[in-house]
Amino acid sequence: MSKRIAIIGAGPGGYVAAIRAAQLGADVYLIENREIGGTCLNRGCIPTKTYFRIAEIMSSLKRANEFGIRVDRYKLDGKALQERKQTIVNTLVTGIEKLISSYKNIEFIAGTAALKDKNTVTVELNDGGKRELTADNIIIATGSYPQMTETKGVDLEGVITSDELLNLDHIPETLIVVGGGVIGLEFASIYKELGSHVILLASRILKDSDKEIGKRLTPMLKKQGIETYVDIRAKEITREDGKLKVLAKYKEKDEEIEVRGDYVLIASGRGPLTEGLNLEGVGIESAKKGIIVNDDFETSLEGIYAIGDVNSKGIQLAHVASAQGEYVVEKIMGLNPDIVLEHFPSCVFTMNEVAQVGFTEEELKEKGIEYKISKFMFSANGKALSLGEPEGIIKILAGKDDNKILGVHILGPHANDLIHEGALAIANNMDAAAITRTIHAHPTLSEAVHEAALGLNDGAIHLAPKKKRK
Repeated sequence: MSKRIAIIGAGPGGYVAAIRAAQLGADVYLIENREIGGTCLNRGCIPTKTYFRIAEIMSSLKRANEFGIRVDRYKLDGKALQERKQTIVNTLVTGIEKLISSYKNIEFIAGTAALKDKNTVTVELNDGGKRELTADNIIIATGSYPQMTETKGVDLEGVITSDELLNLDHIPETLIVVGGGVIGLEFASIYKELGSHVILLASRILKDSDKEIGKRLTPMLKKQGIETYVDIRAKEITREDGKLKVLAKYKEKDEEIEVRGDYVLIASGRGPLTEGLNLEGVGIESAKKGIIVNDDFETSLEGIYAIGDVNSKGIQLAHVASAQGEYVVEKIMGLNPDIVLEHFPSCVFTMNEVAQVGFTEEELKEKGIEYKISKFMFSANGKALSLGEPEGIIKILAGKDDNKILGVHILGPHANDLIHEGALAIANNMDAAAITRTIHAHPTLSEAVHEAALGLNDGAIHLAPKKKRK
């Protein structure tokens, strides 16, 4: 007898889970009250990366003289930028809609779902009707929403979240970004290249990254032209003479600053989207971080699961939501999922890209794991120099005795593509030799990964030998 699975939310967690379930022979209800693709496709990953590419082009135009190219005049069209973003989003949404419709055992339902009991979902249809669905299992994949801080003045006009910023049809003259996490840094870096004067107020720079990477990134942000303040918190936002004014105080010293701008972007993270699900009514436990789940992503109510941003794991990444969705479906269908969920690549699309996978140096110290480090600078890589992007570093952490790759941290050109060599090594419990015995093409950025791996045993070719202590 076929399993019937109801999935609430058609973002990267929900729609991937639906497709995998259909492939395994389940009958699927896929319920979504907004656009297919969720935040990632419509208001997150894809729109921002579209803007990021435009920002890269703008950066290249500004530096054209370095490459022997003279560009006399160019101008960014804010409305055209919006149109390009929407065209790409629409293309991808349409593609996923067609993909889902190609599975005859997936029924897509446009509406808002709530839980009635462990096997029943009620749906307020977008067209005004109602339905009641019965399923063997339910997967909650409703995602997250941009959170506002409790800072006084966040309700003023012009104080916006990332959703509203992406809908602007013009480039702000001055943009104040509050928050030094992934969202804040990406928008700060992108809008600086698009022409805004950007002021960044950050409590910390990438608090979950390896500390060395955050320290190295900060001067790069300043060099890019972003007015950067670190170890500081916004206290109050007011409007004065047509501008927004932010009063901010340093955390470790008794000093305050005032900055002014046209818009204030609150980039203080995202919260789990659970409103209206009737979690309490059916006895599902939740906390501020999200729906509480066990290691198999099952909630406190047997047979109901929560994946992606909405659960309490706190990993707000589209690709992790997709992996969790596949894992849960395979569990439901009686399989033993072969997916490594403990370690995953995390990427930041600043102009100097940041990517990491595995443990940070701080985490290894906290766990008492003995390790060794190898670093290789992009300034010694021919491809990086050819690209005009010699700044940055590859840092590899490996077991002191067994040379197993424990963490890879990259700051520099195409870090978000290069990180997967490290992700592959960690997911498959490989040691440094798995990388060093593999010939890497020349001239490529990947050679820097090879050199960093060689350096774990003092074998890096394009790195001067360490001076021996007398």
